[in-house]
Amino acid sequence: MTKRVLYLIACAAGPTEYIDEGVRQAQARGWDVCLILTPSAARWWELRLGELETLTGHRVRSQYKLPGESDALPKADAMLVAPLSCTSLNKWGAGIADTVALGLASEGVHLGVPVAAMPYFNRAQGAQPAVARSVADLRAQGVVFLDGPDGYESHYPKQGDPASFPWHRALDVVGDLVSPAP
Repeated sequence: MTKRVLYLIACAAGPTEYIDEGVRQAQARGWDVCLILTPSAARWWELRLGELETLTGHRVRSQYKLPGESDALPKADAMLVAPLSCTSLNKWGAGIADTVALGLASEGVHLGVPVAAMPYFNRAQGAQPAVARSVADLRAQGVVFLDGPDGYESHYPKQGDPASFPWHRALDVVGDLVSPAP
């Protein structure tokens, strides 16, 4: 049986400290996981990127490839952007793909790849008017945005618990978005 390929795209938000747990949970569900980090998220793991590459079996990408450089990752069957920071949400919603993380997700949804996103930011950040506009814009493009009781419910400022990020909820939805592996 061929494994389906999941691009797990993580931003600089608290649960990215535990991205290895998200990778393990996805692998336990049969995914071949390719990890893409925003440049800020990659800085958090800079000294341990080798651990993530050993865990996934793939190069961890955080930069656009150079002209003439071949693709480092296999083609994605699905993409999960989690945790999605408030900053990256608003950039993505506005069509700004200045990182490979946002570029892959932006293109993926318009190439027919199922894309889900689960945010992680506090209620004060979520009250910023651009957030609602960005969520609406992403949903209009076909992104499955996982907020509220079926995804992540924003926490009060300074009261987040990144270690308990509900990876399982996001992975349940991503699994439902794709057909079974051949």
